[in-house]
Amino acid sequence: MTIEEPEDAQSERDPAQLGLRQVSDARTMRALAHPVRIALIEQLSMGGAMTATEVGELIGESPTTCSFHLRQLAKYGFVEEAGGGKGRARPWRMTSVGMQVSDTHDSPEAQIAANALIQLIRERAMRRYQTWLETKATYPRRWQEAAMENEYVAYLTIEELEQLNDELMAMLVPRFRGRLTDPSLRPPGSVPVEMLMISYPIGPPPPGTSDGAR
Repeated sequence: MTIEEPEDAQSERDPAQLGLRQVSDARTMRALAHPVRIALIEQLSMGGAMTATEVGELIGESPTTCSFHLRQLAKYGFVEEAGGGKGRARPWRMTSVGMQVSDTHDSPEAQIAANALIQLIRERAMRRYQTWLETKATYPRRWQEAAMENEYVAYLTIEELEQLNDELMAMLVPRFRGRLTDPSLRPPGSVPVEMLMISYPIGPPPPGTSDGAR
């Protein structure tokens, strides 16, 4: 999620260059690992500034519940008041385009917190995917055909996997990032489209290699 294409692989993986908030400490990850808070972040990221009442209507929670969790998110620097309004009529907005959660930690405490947060986020995404499968027939045929479901297995080195991920991010992110934060950039007929890119080895690296077990 970046406005300009990164100049090198390091910047492609740099959350600051991508406009993302880096989340790595256990305390912050535990604070985020709540379904209401993740739902609030999702809605504010896509819909812009909203009041507790407005966002509550979208996620099916009361204004009181949303106000509490918005204040907690503000405490950790994820949201801020957008200005105007009082009490529950105050609009809130994201302080960054999104976040990047570190999934590898030396601290067991941080690793447990990261796994819980990532699992929560991925489960929400998979539920949206399941909803798509269940409601796909209600969409126009062209939208049904445009949506893609593919699975590939390829033999890659660690360097090739890093390069492939960098190339995919560099291709997708700069092109569409601005539309997330600026509705005026969204062309007529556009809708939010979720793309899940997950790459992982399904076997251990060979012993004796530079990045394998010794």
